[in-house]
Amino acid sequence: MKLVLFDCDGTLVDSAGLIHEVMARTFEAFELQRPTSEATKAIIGLTLDIAIARLMGQPHVDDRATAMAAHYKAIFRAVRDEREFQEALFPGIAAMIEELAARDELLIGAVTGKSRRGLTHIAETHGLDKIFFVSRTADDCPSKPHPAMVMECCSEAGVEARDTIVIGDAIYDMQMAKAAGAGALGVAWGYASVPELVEAGADHIAQVPADIIEWMERSHA
Repeated sequence: MKLVLFDCDGTLVDSAGLIHEVMARTFEAFELQRPTSEATKAIIGLTLDIAIARLMGQPHVDDRATAMAAHYKAIFRAVRDEREFQEALFPGIAAMIEELAARDELLIGAVTGKSRRGLTHIAETHGLDKIFFVSRTADDCPSKPHPAMVMECCSEAGVEARDTIVIGDAIYDMQMAKAAGAGALGVAWGYASVPELVEAGADHIAQVPADIIEWMERSHA
């Protein structure tokens, strides 16, 4: 049995526009300059309070970052309900997930910097709630790249880390996988560059979702 753990933002769904808009409105509410979209993309995957602290150039979370994280959460749903900011699956993701889920030798899970509520919304919206056997969110574990999300999913699923693959678009996903002793598969359609993913420890880069299936068949038969 093998365990496949997917990151969410930038890997399964294209949420960069939504995340940036909520973050920008949050910074404005606290009378701070709006971050650039590039800066916002660079922190996607981190736990929210840590991400906000990074955007402010702070090494640690303080009371203001905590307050901003609470504000971000408070306005997130309303912004997401605006038509132009809805989170869509990347092309090819639905078919790829469906094919993997049909394989008896695989268990599918999610490891994400989203809140539990955020992951539940994505899973229910796109029909993934019955596919995810295990999952860990920012509400459950320390922020990536800490390996806790992967290790706890492995423990719950009864699968060793060496038989687990983490699939993600961020350097934090690759670093988390390596710290846990799992395989690391980077995706080229997300928010980090391919060289960044390789430097962070990616074992392979999928250019399109179908490449995930091909690589698993070739390397983990």
